Amino acid sequence: MEQEQQPRRRALLGAAAALGAGAAVFGGSGAAAAAEPAGSGDRGRLPVPTVIAHRGASGYRPEHTLGSYQLALDMGAHVIEQDLVPTKDGHLVCRHENDITGTTDVAAHPEFADRRTTKTVDGEQLTGWFTEDFTLAELKTLRAKERIPAVRQENTLYDGRWQVPSFEEVLQWADEQGRKRGRPVWLHVETKHPSYFRKLGLGLEERLAKLLRAYGRDRNDSPNFLQSFEPSSIERLAGLVDCPKVVLLWTADYRPWDFEESGDPRTTADLITPEGLKWIAGFAQGIGPVLDLVIPPGPDGKLGEPTTLVRDAHKAGLILHPYTMRNENQFLPAEFRRGTDPTAYGDAFGAFKVYFETGIDGIFSDNADTALLARADFVGE
Repeated sequence: MEQEQQPRRRALLGAAAALGAGAAVFGGSGAAAAAEPAGSGDRGRLPVPTVIAHRGASGYRPEHTLGSYQLALDMGAHVIEQDLVPTKDGHLVCRHENDITGTTDVAAHPEFADRRTTKTVDGEQLTGWFTEDFTLAELKTLRAKERIPAVRQENTLYDGRWQVPSFEEVLQWADEQGRKRGRPVWLHVETKHPSYFRKLGLGLEERLAKLLRAYGRDRNDSPNFLQSFEPSSIERLAGLVDCPKVVLLWTADYRPWDFEESGDPRTTADLITPEGLKWIAGFAQGIGPVLDLVIPPGPDGKLGEPTTLVRDAHKAGLILHPYTMRNENQFLPAEFRRGTDPTAYGDAFGAFKVYFETGIDGIFSDNADTALLARADFVGE
């Protein structure tokens, strides 16, 4: 599997027959199988471009909660994202970071006051509370809250409503929802800071693979993607499970942390060359670039000309799931901002159209409903 550059992107993703187009599905060898009739429920089918709910419906609910995931699924998102970090006793939980200071009410728990500490994670010094210092049972006494309340004040209504979910709870939720809906619930699962946690004896990949095998999600036709900013984490996962994998890419000058530790001099700029993409295709089936790598902004904040990344990645047999679209002005390219309030909504539909026109295979969005409407406009549904 590690050396195989298949399945190709159209074998990974095809327009869903149920949505009015043909479909490509996973074959046993990774090649595209024949399109299935509408309503066949084949687990390998996804619409293109795919709408991936970034941390769930995080534009409307506190991120990485079952409430956020459920709302995104109810909106119709094709795939729901989880970020994974470990607990002290080795459970995987869904948080964007192991620092839970800003996403839980931990600071309001006097019994955990002495857990506040300063750590260096991937070269960055942070002070707060960290998942690896709590057992799962202790984390379950906390409640999730909105990460950016100044931007999404409406989301604070739901502060305290949900716990921090374990990944196993999410797998159980996905299975239950899949049975109710008669189709699989797709997940996009990220390993966070894997080198850091491996040094603590809390390696993520083996724990993740064990859970995927237990829930029948370890095959090449399983309804989930695995992703990481550290290519070595994806390489490790490629030796453990067969489901599709995606290497996440930050800005051109960024050097993945596992490269920093191993002395590998390459940066993102090296990985998005044809040679770099060919290397990635040896163990992964896709890339998740920041949107600026697809269309870089100019000095005025407006979008410039698209790069060749989409074409080059497709030529290497890789799908592209860039990130992240949000509706608020402050997150949009300058030409799509409306008014002067940075927290007000801008012309997200206009921005989606420009990104879809590049030929990307999917996109992460905090606002799955907006993304789905933009997709429908683009494909003419």
